[in-house]
Amino acid sequence: MYRPYTRNYIVLLAESSRFTYTDEIEIFYYINKTIRKVIIYMWIANDWKEYEVIDTSCGEKLERWGDVTLLRPDPQAVWPIGRGNSKPDAHYIRSSSGGGHWEYNASLAESWTIRWRELTFLVRPTGFKHTGLFPEQAVNWAWMQDIIRNAKLKSGEKPRVLNLFAYTGGATCALASAGAEVVHVDAAKGMVAWAKDNLNQSGLGDKPVRFIVDDVMKFVLREQRRGRTYHGILMDPPSYGRGPNGEMWKIEEGLYPLLAECVKLMDDEALFFLINSYTTGLAPTVLSNALKVAMGRGNIEAGEVGLPITRGGQGLVLPCGASGRWTK
Repeated sequence: MYRPYTRNYIVLLAESSRFTYTDEIEIFYYINKTIRKVIIYMWIANDWKEYEVIDTSCGEKLERWGDVTLLRPDPQAVWPIGRGNSKPDAHYIRSSSGGGHWEYNASLAESWTIRWRELTFLVRPTGFKHTGLFPEQAVNWAWMQDIIRNAKLKSGEKPRVLNLFAYTGGATCALASAGAEVVHVDAAKGMVAWAKDNLNQSGLGDKPVRFIVDDVMKFVLREQRRGRTYHGILMDPPSYGRGPNGEMWKIEEGLYPLLAECVKLMDDEALFFLINSYTTGLAPTVLSNALKVAMGRGNIEAGEVGLPITRGGQGLVLPCGASGRWTK
């Protein structure tokens, strides 16, 4: 259905049957009599079987990880709906002085596994409320897998993908399973070890994956000097962090300079570039604009990433950050 938005804009509202998103808005606009198009999506990771957001309320989310229920803080859940009488197996409680702690209502293993499609991941509650996995990213894993599996490179090579701020390797496992050669880079040695465990848990230990503990900018600059190129690059930078040698990272200051250097590593047969941000204040348009300026060509999509809330039947979605996607 078309409807006029302003004299120079037309907004198309549509629904898609693809599982990777529900609503899309295509904004057509005119610049120098040339029609351009920007697509804004809400991508929803709704094909999990062993994970779900059961309910949300007043800054918390109740989740099921396999057979285990966890109640964790989430600042996006501002609506005051009830969680019924559900008592979680563990509840992360924030401290007024910073940080927090887990309170356990059941005896839990130190770690356990859940599956997504053909992959198996280790889940382990940490001292900073996290579990080692961001389930909403499954929507991006599926998107990249489709691209890798359908790639027909003239060179006959396997697609090479660089995963920056790669954490515990959810995307690395998904890409390796799809047939890519992956370079996994993260500054935290413990996270890289966890990623190796996930690769082995998924039966992918023999796949061509290189694990690197390094500051991402330093690694990218070294790859430039080596003349390396990649068919796909993805990054999921934190708001704030430090490299293995104390290098400072702030997303507002570091995102675009890193993106600009990464563009120099893109192969002539480049397939995709993905930026994901869990930072609450970083809107999809920011990622879209950064990709437009840095890439200068190609197709760009940007939107929120979310998880469906299963209880209540209201069709609520928990927003979990934003993604910007580039394809040639």
